[in-house]
Amino acid sequence: MFERMAELAIRRYRLVLIVAVLAVALMGVVGAGAFDKLKGGGFDDPASPSTRATKVIDEKFGGETNLVLLVRSPDGRIDTAASKESGRALVADLKKEKRLSNVVSYWETNSPDLRSKDGREAMVLAHVRGDATEQRENAREILDTYSGTYKGTLTVQAGGGAAVGADLSKQVVDDLILAEAIAIPLTLVLLLFVFGSVVAALLPLAIALIAVMGSFAQLFLLGSVTDVADTATNLTTALGLGLGIDYALLMVSRFREQLAAGVNVDDAVRRTVHTAGRTVAFSAATVAAALAALLVFPQYFLRSFGFAGVGVVAIAALSTLFVMPALLKVLGHRVNSGRLPWTKSQRSDAQEPLWGRLARTVMRRPALTALPVLAVLLFAASPLLNITFGTPDERVLPKDAESRQVSKVLRETFGGSEDSALRIAIDQSVDAAPLASYAGRLSALKGVKRVETSMGIYTEGQSAATGPANSALGRPDAQQISVVSSLTPKSDAAQSLVEQVRSVTPPPGTHPLVGGTDAVLVDAKDSIADRLPLAVTLVVLTTFLLLFLFTGSIVQPLRALLLNLVSLGATLGVMTWIFQDGNLSSSLGFTAQPMEVSMTVLMFCIAFGLSMDYEVFVTSRIKELHDHGADNETAVVNGLGHTGRIVSAAACLLAVSFFAFGTAKLSFMQMFGLGSGLAVLLDAIAVRGVLVPAAMRLLGHTAWYAPGFLRRLHMRYGLSEGGPEPTSAPVPVPVPAAPTHTKDSTRV
Repeated sequence: MFERMAELAIRRYRLVLIVAVLAVALMGVVGAGAFDKLKGGGFDDPASPSTRATKVIDEKFGGETNLVLLVRSPDGRIDTAASKESGRALVADLKKEKRLSNVVSYWETNSPDLRSKDGREAMVLAHVRGDATEQRENAREILDTYSGTYKGTLTVQAGGGAAVGADLSKQVVDDLILAEAIAIPLTLVLLLFVFGSVVAALLPLAIALIAVMGSFAQLFLLGSVTDVADTATNLTTALGLGLGIDYALLMVSRFREQLAAGVNVDDAVRRTVHTAGRTVAFSAATVAAALAALLVFPQYFLRSFGFAGVGVVAIAALSTLFVMPALLKVLGHRVNSGRLPWTKSQRSDAQEPLWGRLARTVMRRPALTALPVLAVLLFAASPLLNITFGTPDERVLPKDAESRQVSKVLRETFGGSEDSALRIAIDQSVDAAPLASYAGRLSALKGVKRVETSMGIYTEGQSAATGPANSALGRPDAQQISVVSSLTPKSDAAQSLVEQVRSVTPPPGTHPLVGGTDAVLVDAKDSIADRLPLAVTLVVLTTFLLLFLFTGSIVQPLRALLLNLVSLGATLGVMTWIFQDGNLSSSLGFTAQPMEVSMTVLMFCIAFGLSMDYEVFVTSRIKELHDHGADNETAVVNGLGHTGRIVSAAACLLAVSFFAFGTAKLSFMQMFGLGSGLAVLLDAIAVRGVLVPAAMRLLGHTAWYAPGFLRRLHMRYGLSEGGPEPTSAPVPVPVPAAPTHTKDSTRV
């Protein structure tokens, strides 16, 4: 297969490049409409009780409250005649909006729960119609019309789930634009530094451009057939840019190495595809396998990252395997053109002395060098012992976001908010007496302030003396119950209340469904916890199988999995220390809160896949040397000597793509960017530089062990990096370096 790829690039390079240009143009046209196809939200399990409760309320009652308008009067009192007149006029205008339903206000109900404790503010509650995407657009239009000053007499601010969603979707685009504006120039500078040649530095950016354009095109296509979260643009852009550069960097480096060894251009292309091309293919397979595990989760936030992530990895790999060889064929020795004046004159294939010396030092004293690194990584992972999980809310937004400011006022100045209440849906008829008894039991629960039903309001286990019944909560074939608590939303106590509400004996013959923000959090955690073992199992098995096919050893995959878990634990521990415990919150400008459960799973899968990416980079060269007869120590030292600089450069370039999202205003995107970037650097430096050579030294010959029947299986179906040697310039078998040497000049 790789031989045919090489010959295609050599013999039909013009055709390949023409097709590539046309494909990029087509992807650009298609991808331009990607943002119109993407949706907000996606954090809920469609089969969970909370989601089913929302569906019943939408179908039978016109939807639950997801928009809260906080209204203030300029004279400081909301009950003055002028304020009442303006308030009723505002409500009348809102009820004319086809995008809204269930508009309820203080001026109509005179409910004290819709007025602040100091009487300065009042609430208008409403439901924004449509699915997640339509709600986002409708809410934005409503906010543009009514936020600010209303008829010069009232000040209106918007909060609630729909307003938060609208602010989130806008911030995602702003964060993406800023991240790209930072990442692309920095990447170009780093590429110039790595290659020392303008032409060579531009080649990885060409592949990255194809990957990014392809990612937006596939988002458009995916969004046309299934739900795709709008935040998927951030992942696909970072992955497309980073992996495109990583894979192209490996190919260009190997090609320049072959040219420096005296191989002609055609044979250099063949050898590059046979070796680096195989590495790219296996690397892409391992990353795709890790991301594909996200497809087992029912939340389309995670599934969309699975679809989009696998797609962008495939695009980056295919463009590297087909387009890059054609570019190298066209350029030939001109790949080194545009050499920068500060670049030292050196051979392109020279091993990096630092990495060779580091590997040799570690292999001499594996325990002495590896144990301190392991200790630091395990200490960094220790915050995981106290990790807690949550789901996104208004606190992920900047502090100056209007929807976040409204939520803060609602918590501080109102006695429990309808927006954060638990919503109980009973999708059948219920007699008055059992319904009243059920509401009374609910109101007696600790932390419950009131329970609202079509029969009236209940507090402390009995019907309240004041407060009118809300007939809109009842239908002949369904009932809705609102449980308003004084508990902090998404706190442990609020989540415990969800379980208590679900355990209360319902009216005979009924099956209440409990929804609301706290119920959504409980269900999301349960849903992900149920499927997480399957996802981890799939990642481990597919990774083990791919690494076995690549190395022919059962020890190498186990070693890789264990070391990757250590570095991943350290990464997640540091993120917990920062984003949950609040360290560096003032510097990064976020509000500490529990780790976002979906984003944590996503970061684990991405970081795991990228760790295996560099595992393949390093192991491929070590195995090639081992297959040519080098002993274990020489193979590791020379393998890291050849790949260390490439891996460290690739890690820095990929980390830049991710760290750029550290400038995001959304805290969970900050966590994703900083965590993924840290994982890449930890893996490239601590794991590849120290732990891998230490483990290989301790394992010795057993590092390549496999039972006889598996060796035969690998000989028949496995793939190795080494391909046919070019006839024009055979590559000599490396000779073991003397232990006292500080610079290894062995060539591969």
